[in-house]
Amino acid sequence: MSAHRVVFLAGDGIGPEVAGAAREVLAAANMEIDWVDMDLGLGAFEKHGDALPPQTLEAIKDCSVALKGPTTTPIGTGHVSANVRLRKELELFANVRPVKTVPGLETPYGAVDMVIIRENTESLYAGLENEVAPGVVTSIKVITDRACRRISRFAFEYARQWGRGEVTAVHKANIMKLADGLFLNCARDVSGDYEGSIAFSDVLVDALCMHMVTTPEKFDVLLLENLYGDIVSDLAAGLIGGLGLAPGGNYGENCAVFEAIHGTAPDIAGQGVANPIAMILSAAMMCHHLGHPDAYKRIRRGVAAVTRENKTALTPDLGGSGTTESLTKAIMAAVEAQPAGAAAGE
Repeated sequence: MSAHRVVFLAGDGIGPEVAGAAREVLAAANMEIDWVDMDLGLGAFEKHGDALPPQTLEAIKDCSVALKGPTTTPIGTGHVSANVRLRKELELFANVRPVKTVPGLETPYGAVDMVIIRENTESLYAGLENEVAPGVVTSIKVITDRACRRISRFAFEYARQWGRGEVTAVHKANIMKLADGLFLNCARDVSGDYEGSIAFSDVLVDALCMHMVTTPEKFDVLLLENLYGDIVSDLAAGLIGGLGLAPGGNYGENCAVFEAIHGTAPDIAGQGVANPIAMILSAAMMCHHLGHPDAYKRIRRGVAAVTRENKTALTPDLGGSGTTESLTKAIMAAVEAQPAGAAAGE
């Protein structure tokens, strides 16, 4: 296995703890990686006066892949989100968040297995806002044909690659007839190229939320605009036990950045009890992207072995009495015990 150059962005809060854990698990899976450590987020802002320094951006462009810990985004003030800027600058147009029940950590929602695919560059989440008068603010929702078709095709290609049977476009076109109507029409047009192999449907975003907590098993691949995707993916994570179990990846034409979807959890930072599973599963996604599906499978099987059979190693949020370190070590041991080339068994 040849070494890959990957940018490491530790992040803020619990970021260095959980991202560091993911690095250890990657080593246990025999992934040979030359790490390029760079600054991003609050620490970068305090150090460089910029949450996304130019040198960090250039390093990611040069390596094409990054593993990123969570970063702080001040609420209502402070620096612009480093996440949003990163996605814009690198044109990471597709956010992919698999939502799959973790063995041994089943919830009342049964076996959930869906994928959230979110357009990552426009809509209200892009943060195009203006104060037009004292006490009057506008927030602009921009939807383009180009971005809608691009993310739609990505969703269908993802479904084809992973053997998924249906893509469901999520919208509010009954009210936002032009903006969401464009998104829906583009998805419908693209779906025609996959007719007979991948089914297509659509659903209103409010109806989707209701169905997700009553019959989540009916959904396969969900295709959403930026803001809807951000909200719905957190709701979906709740179906499998929380954000600490939900991985994510951001894909562009030339770069990919992998990250857990949870935040920095400053209330437990430095206490050694942060749950690293979401970051570890994100690292597994990175392995698959780099062309190592065996490492991807070994890491997923290793996590499942621990959550199924070693409850004491789990962190407090998962009902255990373990620490970040003990959970990481248990997963590393389980990954190392997985025979190379074995069947998926996830």
